[in-house]
Amino acid sequence: MAVAILLDTNAASVPIYRYLVDSGHDVTVVGNKPDNALAMSADKYVKLDYSDIEAVTALVERLDADFLIPGCNDLSYETCAAISAKRPFPGIDPVETVRILGNKQDFRRYAEAAAIPAPRRLAESEALAAGPVIVKPAEAFSGRGVTALPAPSAGDLAAAIEHAKAFSRNGTCLIEAFVQGQLYSHSAFLGPDGIRTDFFVEEHGSVNPFAVDTSYVVPAFDPTLASKVRAAIEKIAHDLQLTSGLIHTQFIADGERFWIIEITRRCPGDLYSQLIASSTGFNYAENYARPFLGEGFDGHAQSYRPILRHTISLREPQVFEGLRFHRPIDIEMFVSLALAGDCIAASPFGRIGILFARAEDPGALDALMRATLDGELYSVLGADRKARA
Repeated sequence: MAVAILLDTNAASVPIYRYLVDSGHDVTVVGNKPDNALAMSADKYVKLDYSDIEAVTALVERLDADFLIPGCNDLSYETCAAISAKRPFPGIDPVETVRILGNKQDFRRYAEAAAIPAPRRLAESEALAAGPVIVKPAEAFSGRGVTALPAPSAGDLAAAIEHAKAFSRNGTCLIEAFVQGQLYSHSAFLGPDGIRTDFFVEEHGSVNPFAVDTSYVVPAFDPTLASKVRAAIEKIAHDLQLTSGLIHTQFIADGERFWIIEITRRCPGDLYSQLIASSTGFNYAENYARPFLGEGFDGHAQSYRPILRHTISLREPQVFEGLRFHRPIDIEMFVSLALAGDCIAASPFGRIGILFARAEDPGALDALMRATLDGELYSVLGADRKARA
């Protein structure tokens, strides 16, 4: 039985773990949060901070691991790349490639040189006269440390820079022109000859504009824009000599124009894999894992089903007591991330659960999405967190 190590214990990595186990591997999961879903449910769990590359390397050697699989966050992939540089594992890009894709400053530099559409980087001296700008950590996720400034003043800009640096592991940040349009994600499975299959997903932030919480697959995405996005991704894959596997991109589109906001090779979080699987029949988690096992992709998208994914979160901290729904809803699945009585932090630091809801047709899906974004679908029951304190 081949030994596999999965670096992530979050609920989003459960489908990856299930595939690894079901395909006959001896799987150990690694993470430093024993109350995470996989830490509590996996047969083999090692409590370990996987940012500690030496400690993870020692575990790899002790278990004589055959495969090393990153989970649903950038740090897990970075650690896998660092270890694979010395003890090669399949499906993992070189450290330098991971840095270019994962560090927003470095990716913007590459994009400028390669003529890849992305928001324009700004020096601090340019930002005050540039109109709307956005300041973000060079490496972070889920909107942490991000500030949008419609008309930046010197004081506002300085505060936004310090805020962003506080969420950066390297104390660095990025200032860029604020582009407006609709946010989408593009998940593509790359083979040696380019994109084998891909999916476009429309994304929204109902609670926090910089943290996606509501999304659905777009089955008939604009073909002209789709061709442009695919061409950019395949150019990146060629330029950086990417290994076969998933490449996941967030981009903002305004008509036929688009700008890549973030790009990664790890599985996206909040059970994005389940959204694709439920909507299209394509086993996303399995096909994400396969290249890390030295295997090719398997399966293809089947018939489309209108499914909405919504992560329930809060604008303000609150003691969670329950949910009250204000309209009938056909629930495909609900994954609870909190218990009644838990103190839930405001988005993007706290989440109550992930809801997957079915709709009869695209029109009903749009109505369901609008109700969700407008706060008309449900209410979160509970008390102000300060009142409990």
